[in-house]
Amino acid sequence: MQKVTDTRVVSSLPLPSPSEMAAQMPRTEKQLEFVGQARREIHDIIHQKDKRLMTVVGPCSIHDLEAGLEYAEKLRELAEELGDRMLIIMRVYFEKPRTTTGWKGLIMDPHLNGTYDIPSGLRIARQFLGEVLDLGVPTATELLDPITPQYIADSLSWAAIGARTVESQTHRQMASGLSMPVGFKNSTAGDCNVAINAIVAATQEQTFFGITSEGRASAVTTAGNPDCQLILRGGADGPNYSSQHVADAVSKSEKAGINPSIMIDCSHGNSSKDPERQPLVLQDVAKQITS
Repeated sequence: MQKVTDTRVVSSLPLPSPSEMAAQMPRTEKQLEFVGQARREIHDIIHQKDKRLMTVVGPCSIHDLEAGLEYAEKLRELAEELGDRMLIIMRVYFEKPRTTTGWKGLIMDPHLNGTYDIPSGLRIARQFLGEVLDLGVPTATELLDPITPQYIADSLSWAAIGARTVESQTHRQMASGLSMPVGFKNSTAGDCNVAINAIVAATQEQTFFGITSEGRASAVTTAGNPDCQLILRGGADGPNYSSQHVADAVSKSEKAGINPSIMIDCSHGNSSKDPERQPLVLQDVAKQITS
């Protein structure tokens, strides 16, 4: 009989179900309470009930676990010092979107050698998140694969939908069902209308294909996520963090009927991908806030 399916699939490795992994590596009641409290604080900031600033700070991606934990310890000290003025969340990115090819992140390739040991990657990510939570630092990540949240969402206080996936219906649907606030970046071209459309979709009820905690395919219906915000990250046309860009984004958000909560990405297109320019972007944003 002619074979017409999986003709280009080299291998398929079964993964433990999300519930199995959660049972093997459970979150403590203290950790869950901490995640829930951080989400409530973010909600209040997004909806302007809390006048503090929210910042997501951290390395581009997690690959050196020891260095990552050392960073988290230093961030905790800063968070305690500035807690009355801002909520500091650690950027803990395990998945890396690629324009063409490259390392796809710790979950996909934890050994950085192209072996794609995803079961180990999921366990390492979950373990690391637990250790950061134990330090008293909220965590944030970009959710790239729609299956990933089932494995780590209970450890996250905030999530991002990136510039390369913000136009994706799959990711908009996923965001509508996430139990945490979500930020949507403008497209790589710099178009914030794409992200605003994504937020409109994510705040609405959606039905789509998903998986249960037992790993079974399912039809998922969500209530919509009211805790969404727009992230200006610059693009092909240059930076978009100026006061005029921010005012334009607020105006467009209000016209679309969404909450005009704006976050500025001091990296990527806003810094022309030059780390030394990030402080300059931050200084400009600080002046806008205080003026």
